Amino acid sequence: MRYHLVSDKVGRLTVIVAGLILGLSTTLFAGAQVEMKANLKDSSLQDWWDGKYLTGNWLGPRDSLADRGLKFKGKWRGAYYGILSSENGQKGVYNQEVALAATIDFAKLIGSEALQGLSAFGETRYRDNRGNANPRDTVKSSGLFNPSHFSSGVGWRLLTFGLKYSTPEMFGAEEFLTLTGGWVRPQKEFINQPLSKLFMNNAIESSKGGVGGNIPFSSSFSTWGGTVELQPLPWHYLKAGLFMAFPQATSSDNNGLMFQGYTPDPSRNDLFFMGETGITPEFGASKLPGHYAFGGYVYGVDETYGGNRYGFYIQADQMLFREQGTKNSSPERGLQAEVPIGEGLDFGETIFSSQGLRLFSLLTAAPSFNNNYPFYAHVGLVYEGVIPGRNEDQLMGAVGVGEYSNKVGATNSTVMEVGYRVQLNGWAFIQPYFQYLAQPNGTTKVANASIIGFLGGVNF
Repeated sequence: MRYHLVSDKVGRLTVIVAGLILGLSTTLFAGAQVEMKANLKDSSLQDWWDGKYLTGNWLGPRDSLADRGLKFKGKWRGAYYGILSSENGQKGVYNQEVALAATIDFAKLIGSEALQGLSAFGETRYRDNRGNANPRDTVKSSGLFNPSHFSSGVGWRLLTFGLKYSTPEMFGAEEFLTLTGGWVRPQKEFINQPLSKLFMNNAIESSKGGVGGNIPFSSSFSTWGGTVELQPLPWHYLKAGLFMAFPQATSSDNNGLMFQGYTPDPSRNDLFFMGETGITPEFGASKLPGHYAFGGYVYGVDETYGGNRYGFYIQADQMLFREQGTKNSSPERGLQAEVPIGEGLDFGETIFSSQGLRLFSLLTAAPSFNNNYPFYAHVGLVYEGVIPGRNEDQLMGAVGVGEYSNKVGATNSTVMEVGYRVQLNGWAFIQPYFQYLAQPNGTTKVANASIIGFLGGVNF
């Protein structure tokens, strides 16, 4: 009893300290950026500083290759986890990742309109594989609620390669049909929730709660498969995917190269089906974008309970408020746009920027007899441009709650995460953040944990 009282006091004190540090960090970084921009104002470095990538346009070839249909992107992300309190006390942990991606537009490459809509893609990654680079070892959380989403599939890993085709126009609709196939990641194809990618905790950012907690659905799961997407209306879509499922799919030892599935016993390979339908409406005069989706899955490999596993999810994302003003020219962040840029209206009319408040949420459900997490939900808010003059910064907060199956011998876990992303320039950011985990592994036997840290990122 005494231990838990002390733990609660530490938790409250940590929240206060975290808030002070986050506020001070934001002020310092914002001031530093203003001073740096002033020094660059009349400099030839201005275009480079405001550009999308650290490496610029490679003195010309990058832009030339893009005009020919060849695009290359890279990113580095590094995170520090200052564990203030946990089951194993205090500790500082650092990990990082580097990812490279490329796409080929065949119509531009060959100069043939007959190939319009056909492209190829590929992506690879390296993650910190040091033995002491995982904060979960100190916090003793479940894998789902790992404070870091960088800790699975460590080392070098082949993520994707394949082809994508979108019909230029069919039945009067652009991109009516989109086909994707190859060595793909199901997580990239379904539950598209860009705002969740801003966070650090694995449950919110990568696993998408109960889906990734029950089946392989992290960024480290690559497999043969393909998807079919229909978009009969600009605001409505239907999507289905069929993939190969196999045991130990996300193991770091396989480097994402298990092209034959489970090599020791290929007869254990099976199928994984996933489907989703959704709408993307815009509300009001400000055209506030939303994304509402319902989906489900059936996974054919169960290494723990036996039999197929299945589940369902509901996603609801909505921009709640958009500031009126000049259209935001935020650069693309990461290997994909981590935050959707708001669309302006026609020239000569009122234009609305991407600045404003957005909400995202996810609810997952699955049978408890053969799933570790029969229920999971998270909800979060992100405000872009909350501080005047800091139009591309993002203030964020989210809460995730997961319920464990009775077979696991645990009850529930909760994570709360807040942060502030300071966009230093067109290609770099730093993000102070704070996490608090209540019952990290689902029981009171493991102490609550509080973490304050920094995430840094560079696109090159």
